[in-house]
Amino acid sequence: MFTEAELAFLAEHDLGRLATQHPDGTLQVSPVGFTWNPDARAIDVTGYHLTRSRKYRNVEANGRAAFVIDDRPSLDPMRVRCLEIRGHAEGIPDAFTTDGHLDDAAIRIHPERIISFGIDDPDHDPLDLVPNNRSV
Repeated sequence: MFTEAELAFLAEHDLGRLATQHPDGTLQVSPVGFTWNPDARAIDVTGYHLTRSRKYRNVEANGRAAFVIDDRPSLDPMRVRCLEIRGHAEGIPDAFTTDGHLDDAAIRIHPERIISFGIDDPDHDPLDLVPNNRSV
């Protein structure tokens, strides 16, 4: 599903942006904490009072989500790395047992399309990079 370089990129980061869709069709984008769940082969988004959040209700109503992690590891030359995951999302009310600081819930994103850019190609000029865009 993910390349070794993409898995390493996921492991380097713990903050991304989750895009969900309101029932009226408008989009909501929120910064969220996440982990890669190798057992479920999915991204798990967690947070404070997650089950009471708009993003959780959006997922329950629609089930579609996009998740983006990006960074800029250098300025000269400017190099951008990005991993976008599009897929089916589900709200899981009792995904974890926590210490009370975080909600026990998770939004689990099952990848259907992965788009990566600049993650596994550090040798080419930034303007010559080609996205790795694939369905999984």
